[in-house]
Parts: sequence; C-alpha cells; structure tokens
Amino acid sequence: MEEVTIAIPERLAEFLREMATEENMSVSDAAALMLRRGYDFTRNRPVFDASRGQRPEARTDPRLDWWRADKFGLFIHWGLYAIPAGIWKGRAIPGIGEWIMHRAQIPVAEYEQLAAQFNPVQFDAAAWVAMAKQAGMKYIVITSKHHDGFCLFQSAQTNYNIVDATPFGRDVLAELAAECKKQDMRLGFYYSQTQDWHHPGGDGNDWDFTPSPGAFADYIDNYVKPQVSELLTKYGPIAIIWFDTPKGISRAQSESLLALVHGIQPDCLVCGRLGNGLGDYASAGDNRIPGELTDSDWETPATINDTWGFKVNDHNWKSSAELIQKLVDIVSKGGTYLLNVGPTAEGIIPQPSVERLEEMGRWLAVNGESLYGTKPGPVQGRDDIRTTRKDDRVYVHIFDWPANGSLRVEGLAGQSAYLLADGTELSVRQDGASLVINLPSAQVDAADTVIVVQ
Repeated sequence: MEEVTIAIPERLAEFLREMATEENMSVSDAAALMLRRGYDFTRNRPVFDASRGQRPEARTDPRLDWWRADKFGLFIHWGLYAIPAGIWKGRAIPGIGEWIMHRAQIPVAEYEQLAAQFNPVQFDAAAWVAMAKQAGMKYIVITSKHHDGFCLFQSAQTNYNIVDATPFGRDVLAELAAECKKQDMRLGFYYSQTQDWHHPGGDGNDWDFTPSPGAFADYIDNYVKPQVSELLTKYGPIAIIWFDTPKGISRAQSESLLALVHGIQPDCLVCGRLGNGLGDYASAGDNRIPGELTDSDWETPATINDTWGFKVNDHNWKSSAELIQKLVDIVSKGGTYLLNVGPTAEGIIPQPSVERLEEMGRWLAVNGESLYGTKPGPVQGRDDIRTTRKDDRVYVHIFDWPANGSLRVEGLAGQSAYLLADGTELSVRQDGASLVINLPSAQVDAADTVIVVQ
C-alpha cells in the first residue's frame, strides 16, 4: 500500500484519534477508512439531490419559459477570496478558491481585514455584460454574498460590504443591474442562505462560533430575509435568486424564503438549492451532467477550470470544444448550462476564460438555432451524437465524425438534411427505423457539426 503524507486540520486529526480509539484501530487505518467512505460517497452520489429538486407544480409553470428557452448563462464568483487567490500566509490552500477561509480555518478577525485591500479599480460592468452577450449567454448570476459573508452590495444589515468596508466604495450589483438593463440581459443574484462564516448565527464556522439552532433561526429571520428583501427591492427586476448549500435548513424556513421571493417579485425564479425540494427548477451537482434525459427543469452549474473563485495556481482550463460539447449535452437532455468565471481582485476576468467564452460565442453565432428554444431530441444515449428538436426540425450534433462518411441514426426519420453552418444539402435515405445521412468527406466543426433533418 502506498504511503502518502497529507496535512489535515487539528479538529479532523482529533476526530481520527477518537475514531481509532472507539473502533480499536490505528489512526492510519481510521484515516484510510474515512477516505474509503468519502471515495464511495463521491463516486456514488446522485447527479440530482432530492433536496435540491423542483417543486412538482413548477414543472408546468410558464414563469420558467424564458429560462427553458435561453439554455446558457454566466455565473460569476467574486469576493474577498480573490485577494489571497488560494494562498494564505505563503501556503497554497487545497480546494476551490472561494472556500479558502473555511479550508484554512481563518479567524473572522483576520479574514475580514481583506476588505481594506479590496479595490477592484478595473471592474467594468459594461465589459462584463458585453462579454456574456458575445459568448451567447442569456442571463447572469453573480455572488451577492458567498459563504465568507462578504457582500458585493451595500446592505443596511452589515457594514461588511463592498461600499462600506472597502476603498472601492461602489455597489457592484447596482452597476451590473444598470448595465444589464441597458444591454437587455437578465440578472440574478447568488445568495448563501445557510453558510455564513462571518456571522455567528450562520452555518459552517465552528472555529470562531458555537453552532446553535436558535442562533441559526434568528440569522434566517433577522439577517437573511432582510438582505434578500434588499436584493429584490433595490436593483430592479431580478431573474433568479440562486440560493446555495441548503444543509440543515428546515422545510418551513425554505418555504418562508420561497414565499418571500415570490411575494416581492413573483416572476423571480428560485434555484433548487433553496432546499427541501422546493425550487422553481432543480440544481444538479457542481459540474455534474446526468447520463440520460431528465424529466424536470434543471441546470448544471459548472467551472471553466477547477475552481469558482479566482485561484492563481489553477490553470486546468477545459478546452472550448469540451465546453461546447458539455453545453450541447446538457441541452439535449433538457437542461441549462450556467458556466462560471472567477474575476481577479482587480476586477479582471482571466484571459483563458474570456478566450473560451469568445470561442463558444463564435460557435453559437453559427449554430445557436440548434440550442436556443429547443427541446430534447428523439435520439438519446449515444456517445457520438446528441439531438435537439424545434418544430419540424431535428438537429443532429456530431461529436465524433464517422470514418466512412456515413451516419446511421436509429430512431430518426426525415426526408431531407443540410449542414446548419452553410446550408449545404446532404443526401439521406431511410433504412427501416434508421436514417442514413451521407456526410461531407471532412469534419465541418471540430467541436460539433450540426445537421438539420426535416
């Protein structure tokens, strides 16, 4: 067995020692057992957690029609965590960048000092919205308050916000809201309703605070709800409130937040991570895509590299071709893709993210018809192709080009076919239950060539 040395927090080390004593085993065996259980849980966890699911009555709710049609949105994770960018006191902290406070167990008194350094003078709301539009995205969701508790908006509930606690002194959400209105882009707000490592009543910080059900209930009623009300009354029409990590939130608390949002802005959608299966739509696990057609309204939130918040040492960028195929895969199964960028502390979206979004936008400028406003296609379960449909057209998305230049699609019927990119007509023939399409000799698009069948 290979020996690996890892650094773990002291509270976890203490738990392992206690576990070893209780189970009459060595600490190393206890650690191996815990890792095995964690591995099994990760491998076997479902794409959709029922607690993050869709209310049954929302499945036919016309309020979701715009979202069902738009298919592609921009997620923005931005906050104080962009300053350390994965490194704390000279040590690289493992895990995703926006969790650095939790992973390094940084005391509130230390972490909140980052606010005095946060001065993103290169933030440009107009440029961010224009980039999203160029990428073919139809809505934006930005972190108004992530788990670290810092707010990207001015709040009457706390001075721990970008206007009152930083030299920048500007309300980012107000500027984005104005630009989204100007550029005809829908805007949504991510809001961490359970985890708040800065607030003594919030969930998650057990190194500064002692968890208490009473304190959490007070936090929901007297901090979360007033802030959600601020978000829904100060910035115009809001498309989505994207709650996150429901954890131990009760059904009554989730119901009260749902009623609050819909009471202020009836058309505002509520993400399934509200908890207790009460979402307007379901939320898949991070970067998770189901293997088959899913009969609900659902969204996959995803990263372009490995992290959400900016992390200086994360260069594991997915290719534009991979991102295009993920978008197509999701839409072909009835979902929506919410793709993330993590701006730097200066307010710059990393160039590798920009380049990939530009490439996706170029592909969508040619092929967007095959995704926007479509429904899942009739052919499912193949690795080499995906299908979508709209009216009398079926769009066949070819990921892997057949070597013999002929594509056989079982379960598809049609009388004609052409390349979506340039309208070139292709010969077809029906062979029983299969449609055989004669393709050009060379692949048209390396990521996904789209054939329209009628």
